[in-house]
Amino acid sequence: QLQLVESGGGLVQPGGSLKLSCKASGFSTENYAMGWFRQAPGKKREGVVCIAYHAGSQFHSDSVKDRFSISRDDTLNTIYLQMNDLRPDDTAVYYCATAPRFGAANCLGIDWGLDLFGNGTQVTVSS
Repeated sequence: QLQLVESGGGLVQPGGSLKLSCKASGFSTENYAMGWFRQAPGKKREGVVCIAYHAGSQFHSDSVKDRFSISRDDTLNTIYLQMNDLRPDDTAVYYCATAPRFGAANCLGIDWGLDLFGNGTQVTVSS
C-alpha cells in the first residue's frame, strides 16, 4: 500500500520555528520529486516547496522563500520541511506529496506532477 504520513505539526508563536517530517511506505522515494502543500481554511490548496529527485532542484512559493527549506533522506524514505520565522498566515494543514504512480521526478507542471498525498498535519501560528 502506497502511503505518506506527516508528523511534527502543532501550535507555535509568531517568529517561531517548526520542522515537519513525512515518511513514505510501500515504495522507494529516491526516483521521485517530493513536495509540501498547504491548505488554510476557506482557501485553495497551494504548493509550498518541491524538491526534485536525488536532491536536485528546489522550487519555493514566493510566500515562503527564505523562510522554509525542504530536505530529503531517501535512505529513510523521508522528507522534511523546516519552517522558520513563522507568521499567522502560515496557519494551515500541511500535506506532503510525491509521485509513485506517474513517476514525476523534476517538479514540473500542475501540482509539480505529484500524485500521492498524505492526510496532513495541522500547523497553527498564534500568540
